[in-house]
Amino acid sequence: MDFNLTEERRMLQDSLGRFLSDKYDHESRRKVIAAGKPYDAGLFAGLAELGVLGALFAEDQGGFGGLGFDLSVVFEELGRAGVIEPVLPAVLTGSLVAENADLVENIIAGEAVVTLAHSEAAARYDLNYVTTTSSNGVLNGAKVHVLNGAQASYLVVSAREGGDDWDKDGIALFLVRTDATGVTITDHVNNDGTSGATVVLDNVTPDARLTGGFAALELAVARGTLALSAEALGAMESAKALTLDYLKERKQFGIPIGKFQALQHRMADVLIEVEQARSAVINLAGHMEADRDTRERHVSATKNLMGRVGAQVVEEAVQMHGGIGMTDEYALSHFARRITMIDHWLGDVDHHLARFIDLSAGEA
Repeated sequence: MDFNLTEERRMLQDSLGRFLSDKYDHESRRKVIAAGKPYDAGLFAGLAELGVLGALFAEDQGGFGGLGFDLSVVFEELGRAGVIEPVLPAVLTGSLVAENADLVENIIAGEAVVTLAHSEAAARYDLNYVTTTSSNGVLNGAKVHVLNGAQASYLVVSAREGGDDWDKDGIALFLVRTDATGVTITDHVNNDGTSGATVVLDNVTPDARLTGGFAALELAVARGTLALSAEALGAMESAKALTLDYLKERKQFGIPIGKFQALQHRMADVLIEVEQARSAVINLAGHMEADRDTRERHVSATKNLMGRVGAQVVEEAVQMHGGIGMTDEYALSHFARRITMIDHWLGDVDHHLARFIDLSAGEA
């Protein structure tokens, strides 16, 4: 398997990196969050114009990518810059709404945000736990942790048409306008500055019942997990770079603290762990088109490892910085929050360890 990036992906990586370096920094992100805005609409439009959203979709969907390495290239750069704009929702829903060509075109152009409304309060990350119901043509239930729910034009809602709360075959997916009668959205700001929401559905008539059920949902979440893992990798790279610079600049006893052997050893451990995380992301990207069981084992193995490595990188980076490491004015604090939050999106360390064991035993 060739893990080298194609020329097109290298070009995308370089152009996205340059764009974010010129247009996006820690202070601009802080200003957006402090102003109570969910994200910078101008920057999001710029990302769409650059082709970032198109890279998340296959050619037959109107894009020019859509494979695992396309996702990892985009999200590593987004993570490196600490971007909070709503790119992840396009990954989570793009494959689910692919039959609606006009809507996909609007997503790629950055003119519509479509997000996934699946998680429920008691689900504990289990995808097949759905109590929202579809009966007599209407939806009833509540969804939590809906990323950019308050900014979305449409929701992809999972609902149960039959069976108990753990029956995968009873799950169906529906397209719902956020301004539809009976939809109530309560937004909030997550700890990392991203926008989340709780969505309540009260006798809501959906726009459409989408093709595909649990299997389509599982694939979409697998793609989202790859995107998050690549984003965490980019954030770890930035945290590592900030720490290296600090060790060179901060002095004690007249010499840079990076000269102290104990800190050198700790930094070496961080470098090794980040490279292990990179290998895991590359491995998952290369297995996104594999059969379901193989793909999902790699999904859980990667998400578990990213959570463990992320926690170590955050702890070491903050400790080596001292108190400044968690001040809002300093960029490291934002990368630390984002890395920590990513562990709790789409399943945390403990969930994916148990899931990997079950998948390996053929029980999931």
